[in-house]
Amino acid sequence: MTHLLVLGATGFVGRSVCEKLVERSGGAGGRIRVATRRIARARHLQLLPTVEVAEADVHDDAALARLLRDTEVVINLVAVLHGSAAEFERVHVRLPERLAAACQAAGVRRVIHVSALGASAEGPSRYLRSKARGEAALRAVGLDLTVLRPSVIFGERDRFLNLFASLQSIFPLMPLAGAGARFQPVWVDDVATAIARCLDDPSTIGLTIECCGPRVYTLRELVEAAGRWSGSPRPVFALPEALGKLQALMLELLPGKTLMSRDNVDSMRIANVASGKAPGLDRIGIEPTPLESVAPRYLGHVSGEKRLEAWRARARRD
Repeated sequence: MTHLLVLGATGFVGRSVCEKLVERSGGAGGRIRVATRRIARARHLQLLPTVEVAEADVHDDAALARLLRDTEVVINLVAVLHGSAAEFERVHVRLPERLAAACQAAGVRRVIHVSALGASAEGPSRYLRSKARGEAALRAVGLDLTVLRPSVIFGERDRFLNLFASLQSIFPLMPLAGAGARFQPVWVDDVATAIARCLDDPSTIGLTIECCGPRVYTLRELVEAAGRWSGSPRPVFALPEALGKLQALMLELLPGKTLMSRDNVDSMRIANVASGKAPGLDRIGIEPTPLESVAPRYLGHVSGEKRLEAWRARARRD
């Protein structure tokens, strides 16, 4: 029996991770504790056997200490894609620092941390630099650490392909920043499976595993595929970098959840693809799932304003 703590369980990736962990345990034995600031956000997880929902602020040291009681393994999924320098610092750097200290105090050694492909102290964006600093904070204290670095993650509730499909169902053309940026999308279920495999494979301790799909695409190709698979293909107009940054600034200023930021555009300066310098999913026996075998099924379900409204509602809940 293994008692687990999953941080960030209520998000897009967290849902799949919890489901995969329940499958791994057979629904019996052990405990999967998930933390959330609002219980309502975890209703979908409360129905899973062996899942225990705790209302807590993971950025509070005392709350984190309570969550770690009787815990043997921590899985950290907490991340933000858009934010200020202070927000990236708080989520990607300070939280791993707090987690490292709390694990040491509680005697918890095993940690699986989901970072990001391209994380580097010299990265072109605050997002990538902060991710690298968070990894370093966990490595510094000698934990039994495995780091997973996924490329962009796709799946039924993703905020990537669904967003571009939604926009194409409404607008007559797609002005696109970073159209030539390269990605190697990975299916959310493959990432969740990788986490479960790492739990059972002590040889992954100390590794950084790059989680990537089987094929590299440009952003233009992904946007065109999202339009095609959702039944609303639109012409894609590639923006030069200066206009792309201006577009991102305008999107940042809109009310509601940010769709794209200038920091995102900065991240796209480097290819979001496997480096070849670290093991991939094949290291833990996973054959990556092709995008084409999954995305057309979920992108074709809803079209028009209903799709965008559904995406906005999910963004507000997560």
